[in-house]
Amino acid sequence: MNLKTKITELHYDKNAGGLLFSLLKFCSVFYGTASRLKNLFYDKGIIKPKRVNAYVISVGNFTTGGVGKTPVVAQIAKYFVEKGEKPAIISRGYGGRLCNKTVHVISDGINLYYKADMAGDEPYWLAVNTDGCAVLTCSNRYKAAKYAVEELGCSKIILDDGFQHRKLYRDFDIVLTDSEKMFGNENLLPAGPLREGTEGFSRIDKLVIVSKNTEHKRAEKLASIMQKKQGVKTTLCKTEPDYIYNIVTGEHLEKGAEITAVSAIGQPEQFYKFLERDFVIKQKLSFDDHHKYAQKDIENINGIIVTTEKDAVKLALLDRKDIYALKLRTVIDMEQLFN
Repeated sequence: MNLKTKITELHYDKNAGGLLFSLLKFCSVFYGTASRLKNLFYDKGIIKPKRVNAYVISVGNFTTGGVGKTPVVAQIAKYFVEKGEKPAIISRGYGGRLCNKTVHVISDGINLYYKADMAGDEPYWLAVNTDGCAVLTCSNRYKAAKYAVEELGCSKIILDDGFQHRKLYRDFDIVLTDSEKMFGNENLLPAGPLREGTEGFSRIDKLVIVSKNTEHKRAEKLASIMQKKQGVKTTLCKTEPDYIYNIVTGEHLEKGAEITAVSAIGQPEQFYKFLERDFVIKQKLSFDDHHKYAQKDIENINGIIVTTEKDAVKLALLDRKDIYALKLRTVIDMEQLFN
């Protein structure tokens, strides 16, 4: 087990302890101080965010990843496309080979200009799955948003993973949290998964509880509790398994098949649980989040590989025809989300 994996385990261990955790806890003091000062400067108007001539929606989370944010971003983009608008998704482009200091148009809503290895897995997946929506990458979100508005004529800006990125003014802040893991051990980075403290709740316009399950009663109850406890309007997002398809042919995989499950996502446990309901998992291979796959990673795997759609866009670049992806169905009431 590498250090990153060990730290991730500590993040979601309510009884975390030991020398490593104590060291991380010490570092969290400095991280927390810097985070609170940054937010204080913005809240008091000492630092002012930049504006663009469009309505800006941020979709983010309190924790470090694996919440299910990307499918929700896609659903929001589709919602605005259906309303006749031209939205743009702005991503940092983490994991891609493109220089993130420059604005790159991954898709203009019609044409796709880069593959997953260049764009990054999430921007590429979003570009493929959101017809009519532009997708741009740049670490300077303001510069990318300004380009989307002025050069592409976009009327809505959707910031992917933008809650802590306060340099760009936003009109509506959406924050997601996992109904099962919630806030982990409730410590700030690096001792825990929290990117900032509970003071961040004051900036949220809508909290979304993501239920990655087939039964949603716990998540529904949690949404009600969080709304009363934090005083933030809360809604539910249901993420359920739909079907498994071959990423080359599109053929569906019949239930009961023996498979090897492969993933490189923030929190892969639920992915494996979904597969275990209907398939026999011979082996589970978990790589670090945003892992860049090479042929050697899969060359010794015998039989069918099943992965996530986020991983599939990278595995599709390798020489193998028996790779399948799990299609998830994301259900969220958009009218309720924005009211």
